[in-house]
Amino acid sequence: MSSQPLSPGIHITLGELIDMRHKVHEVPLFSTPARRSPLAGLHHSKLRGRGVDFDQVRVYQAGDDVRTIDWRVTARTQEPHTKLFHEERERPIFIIAEQSQRLFFGSGLCFKSVLAARAAALIGWAALGHNDRIGGLVFADNEHHEVKPRRSKQSLLQLLNLLARANQALGPESQANTARDNFGLALRRAREVLRPGSLVIVLCDERALSDNAEQQLTLLARHTDLLLLPLSDPLDHALPAAGLLRFTQGGAQLELDSHNGDLRQAYRAQAQAREARWQRLAQKLGVPLLPLSTQSELVEQLQEQLSTLHSRKSL
Repeated sequence: MSSQPLSPGIHITLGELIDMRHKVHEVPLFSTPARRSPLAGLHHSKLRGRGVDFDQVRVYQAGDDVRTIDWRVTARTQEPHTKLFHEERERPIFIIAEQSQRLFFGSGLCFKSVLAARAAALIGWAALGHNDRIGGLVFADNEHHEVKPRRSKQSLLQLLNLLARANQALGPESQANTARDNFGLALRRAREVLRPGSLVIVLCDERALSDNAEQQLTLLARHTDLLLLPLSDPLDHALPAAGLLRFTQGGAQLELDSHNGDLRQAYRAQAQAREARWQRLAQKLGVPLLPLSTQSELVEQLQEQLSTLHSRKSL
């Protein structure tokens, strides 16, 4: 496979995904001795098995989970103390990355399919550098491929190769399977293969959240930790007033008058409803939500998202 870009921003190569390892130091996704990630310990009470290790006990502070109170130390000192945990080394991290036809679109810096692949690669390299076991599942319109979590560069390269191949298979003439809930099927497969205590990174189109997918995420969250990264493009949220717009797909054609104010308002309302649904789900499950857009650079978005997350935890 060529390491040279096929169509910058439209398709991705394996070489570009490998090069994402140079950006890991810019985004504190996982804890290091010198830097503590805002993601560390966000919802450790939901982990099962060997997902976390006990770290230390300290005086209870406002906002601490009451379920982690150390009652023996509290009784002995007559002052509330809570247990602290840190992420276990070699924790299984499983990346679910979409590469379907609905992601083969973009009006910003790149296509959504490219953004998903870059984010998956960045997270994969960060996990490997954190000494975690890395694997994942790449799903397209009619198939999916998975890699069992292992602590090896070969495992990550296998996953990146699958991502690049799936990405390069996308094209304007490809047909999307709209009758099949590929996201829901991928989540169901993850539930079947993952052990309790795993961390699941979900990279999918913002529009992928069907009723079935939401149910599968809820079930998956019972035994694993989740990090949700829905992907969108500016044109997913607002139509420009550009006159008559023509869309074609598989021989079908659609015309929209973008000068119609009611149409643009209804379009925005649908996008706002999708965003609100992701927010409600993340709040219900108690998991981080980091939406990504093709409008900005990936590293800058993650830095801003993690900074906001850290600020919320500090309140």
